[in-house]
Amino acid sequence: MCCKIYTIIIVGLKQAGIVLGRSGLGRIRAYSATIFRPEGRLVLQTIADVGFMFHVFVLGVQVDPTMLTRAGRNAVLIGVSSFAMPFALGGLASYALPHLTVIDDATAHFLPLLAVINSASFFPVITSLLGDLKILNSEIGRIATLASLVNDGCIYAVSILLTTIDASSSYSKWNGVLSIAWIGTFLIVVVFAVRPFVKHVARTIPERGAMKESQFLMIAVIALMCGFVAQTIGQPAAVGTFILGIVVPQGPPLGSSMVYKIDILCTGLLLPAKFAISGLSMDIFSLGRGKSLLGLEAVILLGYIGKFIGTLVSAVQFGVSFKDAVPLALVMCCKGIIEASCYIGLKDTGVISSEAYALLLITMLVITGIVRPLIWYLYDPSRRYSGYRTNSIQHLDPTSELRVQVCIHNEDNVPSIVNLLDASNPSRRRPIAVFILNLMELKGSAAALLLPTHNRKGKPKLKSLPSRTEHISNAFNILAHRNQGSMVVQHFTSIVPYATMHDDICTIAVDKGVNIVIIPFHKQWAIDGTVGANFPAIRMVNQQVLHKAPCSVGILVDRGQLADNTQILFGHSFFRITMLYLGGPDDDEALAYCCRMLGHPHISVTLVWLKHSSDNNEKTMESHMIHWFKANNVDAGRVIYKEEVVNDAVGTTQVLRSLEGSCDLCIVGRDHEHSELTLGINEWIECPELGFIGDMLATSDYSFSLLVMQQIPPGTEFINIQPLKPVASSFYFGSGKYSQHSASGKYSQHSASG
Repeated sequence: MCCKIYTIIIVGLKQAGIVLGRSGLGRIRAYSATIFRPEGRLVLQTIADVGFMFHVFVLGVQVDPTMLTRAGRNAVLIGVSSFAMPFALGGLASYALPHLTVIDDATAHFLPLLAVINSASFFPVITSLLGDLKILNSEIGRIATLASLVNDGCIYAVSILLTTIDASSSYSKWNGVLSIAWIGTFLIVVVFAVRPFVKHVARTIPERGAMKESQFLMIAVIALMCGFVAQTIGQPAAVGTFILGIVVPQGPPLGSSMVYKIDILCTGLLLPAKFAISGLSMDIFSLGRGKSLLGLEAVILLGYIGKFIGTLVSAVQFGVSFKDAVPLALVMCCKGIIEASCYIGLKDTGVISSEAYALLLITMLVITGIVRPLIWYLYDPSRRYSGYRTNSIQHLDPTSELRVQVCIHNEDNVPSIVNLLDASNPSRRRPIAVFILNLMELKGSAAALLLPTHNRKGKPKLKSLPSRTEHISNAFNILAHRNQGSMVVQHFTSIVPYATMHDDICTIAVDKGVNIVIIPFHKQWAIDGTVGANFPAIRMVNQQVLHKAPCSVGILVDRGQLADNTQILFGHSFFRITMLYLGGPDDDEALAYCCRMLGHPHISVTLVWLKHSSDNNEKTMESHMIHWFKANNVDAGRVIYKEEVVNDAVGTTQVLRSLEGSCDLCIVGRDHEHSELTLGINEWIECPELGFIGDMLATSDYSFSLLVMQQIPPGTEFINIQPLKPVASSFYFGSGKYSQHSASGKYSQHSASG
């Protein structure tokens, strides 16, 4: 689990710089003159600098400046504090050290700038670190993302101020004024002239199509021009490309295409070359010769200490637990590519000496190398919901509100899930609250997102979301309107990497106290019955949800019957549901959910109880769920009860094959590991997340849809537990719309619209 940033620095600096540079083989003059000639090094340095400019441009594309409008007051104050404390300590040390020890003039002039750089927690560095640690969409991940964005704003403002003051004191006061004027003019041109042109280019690209090479070259040339203009007005060239990246529209089609086309070449090839070349001049042995290195190291360490204390104290003050505030403070202390490039630029321009340059890089590598595994050890995002359990369907009052969370990966999942919810028979006596989580992979952006996407009137709250969000919400709003008074819906959108998508699913489940999470299977079938699409990343998400969910879980394997709503809605024929019961808590949960469907006028339910032949020799106690089902529903006209006596897995397989052609949806529990009726089947299991029976029914030998249920052991209802209140407002937490009294079926009008 090596951090991407840390790996690049280690490979580029330590191996190439230390081994091949002046700290290693480069000390041999004949070797250095032969391998690294000045003329060849200049060409390679230019190419590497261009690659770094485009890499920073990509980082800018992944920044969403509108996040600042969603940042809560507490997150903003944490970001300001994480900058102010190290800046104050570094500034005091910069002022005091020349009076306390011997420091050369060059180092004394550099110390205030060092205080600013050490106060930084650059947004691209922090989000890359969080992504590699797989905590980008965790609570401290969202706080660190917003805090680093605020920190970037503080850094840029203070840097411009110090640069202006330095220019005014060194030359004339008008130089400082002109510097600010040129920077302001550049920002105005980029925002009001370049941005509309770039958005026009984005509109010419199909939403699911690829951008043309001419369009790509056009944006690349504009990026180079912005870098040139920034360099001309006294700013680093990378700042110009970064600002352009911010105004480029995020996500598909333009943002994702630019990230895909540039990231591999620049990050994978040119960026390590830049650090390898710059690392050649680093001389570790020079650390023993500097006179001011002790004072310089004191300022550096004070910056890290101030960063840690400033973040820790403010985070605890604003509601973050101490256990979470410590890893948050450690995250903000990490340095990466941007800081290293600043050191390289200062070294190349002669602002700092070779000794100071080596000391800065070594300190950064040592502290980041220690802190990163420490964060991984101290923080587990699943701890936020791992201690909670909501009531399963089996242990829920039959007349109570059923809270269902459905996960949508693409629009193809919508028809089947909508009809499954309709088949769940919502009524005023048995109301259903549905929480729709629209899941999208994080592409072309650096920050994860989890937000309610519609207001009380059902209108979208974020206009920048893809059009599929509106299509999905419309389908569920129509369902809620059709069942007005017995069903309410609430919409959420999660944009995160697949590796941590389960965290958002489980977080919403805990926050809303849902009884069951329904997730689609990772395979989709074509018209002819073969597997049309396979999404291994979704399978990984499903496995994590089954392992960590605080409630019951249902995996829906859709083969098209549920997508056709003519049977359920219009009743041209009965929609046939078969429940396979072998025993165990998962089967009890499946039967409890099946009982919710019994009152639907267009659904027929068949319960098949598979019993072992040895059970005939003695009277076997029926489970509570079987007894309740027989006592209340067998006499109903659309309910059938069967008992099938089998000897082994072969007999079980024969019963399963008899279902073909007689049902549209089969519901079964997941865990039958200790059942004598499945011995031998487990040797051929392909998808363990479906269980032995579910895995067999999901093969191409069967054509009906399948719902596999897993029950979580019963526990305290989440609604009676103090709600979790995160600091970052980009993360959504409970609004209290669905109170405990909603079980009575009396919903307010605004809740019904989501």
